[in-house]
Amino acid sequence: MEFEVLAKCPITRARVSRMKLPHGITMLPTFMPVATQAAIKGLTAHQVEALGITLILNNTYHLNLRPGTKILRDVGGAHRFQGWRHNLLTDSGGFQLVSLNKFTQITEEGALFASPFTGEPTMLTPEESISIQHAIGSDIMMQLDDVVHTLTVGPRVGEAMWRTIRWLDRCIDFHENSGRKNSQSLFAIVQGGIDPELRDQCLDEMVKRKDRVAGYAIGGLSGGEEKDTFWRIIKQCADKLPEDRPRYSMGIGFAEDLLVCVALGVDMADCVFPTRTARFGVALTFNGPLNIRLKKHATDLRPIDETCTCPTCTSGTSRAMLHHIVTLETAGAHALTQHNIVFQARVMGGARDAIMNGTFPTYLKTFFANYFGDTGYPEWCVNALRSVGVDLLEDRPHTKIIAGDATKWEYSDAA
Repeated sequence: MEFEVLAKCPITRARVSRMKLPHGITMLPTFMPVATQAAIKGLTAHQVEALGITLILNNTYHLNLRPGTKILRDVGGAHRFQGWRHNLLTDSGGFQLVSLNKFTQITEEGALFASPFTGEPTMLTPEESISIQHAIGSDIMMQLDDVVHTLTVGPRVGEAMWRTIRWLDRCIDFHENSGRKNSQSLFAIVQGGIDPELRDQCLDEMVKRKDRVAGYAIGGLSGGEEKDTFWRIIKQCADKLPEDRPRYSMGIGFAEDLLVCVALGVDMADCVFPTRTARFGVALTFNGPLNIRLKKHATDLRPIDETCTCPTCTSGTSRAMLHHIVTLETAGAHALTQHNIVFQARVMGGARDAIMNGTFPTYLKTFFANYFGDTGYPEWCVNALRSVGVDLLEDRPHTKIIAGDATKWEYSDAA
C-alpha cells in the first residue's frame, strides 16, 4: 500500500488522501459498499464498477463457509471469482462473534463456530482468518478481533480488548511469514467498547505496532450506543492514530454519521445500510430519505433526484414507477440500490472536493441545512462538529436542536 495525504481542512480534522493498492487507486475519504458474500445484492460487478466505485467489502467468515477456500484458491482469489477488477477489503469474521454469538465460543486459541448452514464446528483462529484472507486475495485484510456487543460492560470488555491485541500479534506474525506483505495490507482494529480508558490502552498498544500494520480500524461501535458516546469514541481514536496511516470506522452508513466521522479525521467507512434500505424501498437524497412505498409518490413523475448521476435518475425513471414496483419487482430494488450507492459516493466525493478547495466547513453547513431542513439538527452532530471548530448554528441560530439520535426518516405520507 502507498498512502499519501494530499490536503487537510484547516479547521476540522478532515483530510483527502490517495491510497494505492494492487488493484488501483482509491481516493479517501470514501464509503465502501458491502458485498458480504462476494456480491452486492441485486447488482453485477460490472454494474458496481460503472457507478465509479473503486473499493468494496467482502466477509471472510461467509466466504470461508461458501464457496470455501479451495474454490477461491483454484480460481485465483475473490477478485476473479466475482469478476471485480478494483480494490477489495475483507472483514476478518470478528463481527460474527457478536452477530452470530449463539453459534460461537471464544477461547484464547480463537472462535469456535457452528456453521449456521450445517451445524459443523469450525475454529477460526487469528492465523486461520489471515490464511482465509490470503485465499480471498483481498487488497486490505482485517485482523481477527474479539468483538463484544457495544453495550457490554464489566471485565469482558477489557478481556476482549487485550485478546484483540494478542490476536493482532499473531495475525502480524502469520502474515509476515507468509511472504504476502507486499501484496496484501493488514489493518489493526482498535477495541475497548465505550470505555475511554480501555480505548486509550488499546490505542497505545496498537500504535506501538505501527511499523507492522498498514492502517487502523475503529471497531466495536454502531451497536446501539448513544450517538453522543459514539462520536466521542471516534474522536478519541482518530486523534491518537498515526497521521500517515488510513483510519477506517467500521459499520458507519448514515450520511450525517459519515460527514461527522470525516470531520473527526476518519478516512473510510462501510455499512449495509444504503443497499439494505434500498431493498425496503427507501431512496437516499440530499434532502433526506424518501420512502418510495408511500402513496404520495404514486403520481410523482420526477426522478428521485434531478441532479443525481446514477442510472436510475439519469434514465428518467420516475418516483411513480418506482413506487409501482418497489418491494414487488426485483428491478425496483436494483434501481434504488444503484441510486443509494451513488448517493453515498456523492456525499463523500463532495467532502473530498470541499477539503481540497478549503471549503469543507461550508460544505457541512450546507449539507445539514438541506438534509435536516426545518426538522431540526441532531444535538450530537452539533456538539461533535463544534469539537473540531464548526458551528452548524452560526448562520442558523434559531434552528431546532433534537436530542438523541435524531435520525431523519420518512414514516408516513404526511412526512
